[in-house]
Amino acid sequence: MAVSAPVGIDELLERVRARYARVDPQAAYEAWRDGDALLVDIRYQALRERDGVIPGAVVVERNELEWRLDPQGSHRLPEAVSHEVRVVVICNEGYASSLAAASLHALGLRRATDLTGGFQAWKSAGLPTTPAPTPDPDPDPTEAPA
Repeated sequence: MAVSAPVGIDELLERVRARYARVDPQAAYEAWRDGDALLVDIRYQALRERDGVIPGAVVVERNELEWRLDPQGSHRLPEAVSHEVRVVVICNEGYASSLAAASLHALGLRRATDLTGGFQAWKSAGLPTTPAPTPDPDPDPTEAPA
């Protein structure tokens, strides 16, 4: 088996982005609003807590993305009903989401794409955001419910 020459991250991003059409914040918002896209936020918790979330977006940690969106997977989200679902992956600035979208394409999710500029571009465009919900603290198992 031939080993290909190493590529840098910039070239890799260029290659994967050439395989699909990325969407800008307004187009992503309109597709979601019209029921034609599932917005998937892969940012880690600290960024969601700092900057907020997009109402209606599904939060899926990056390390669980493929398992949650594979329509054939046993750990899929209820929204992962087919390979035809249009998924818009959102990271903080639009870099990790490109690699994630390419990974979803490898699973057969041919309509997967990512948000150009990520959450920061969404927020700068004045599109809806809300503060991240505060996680419920783990209840003390020795305490009786009120």
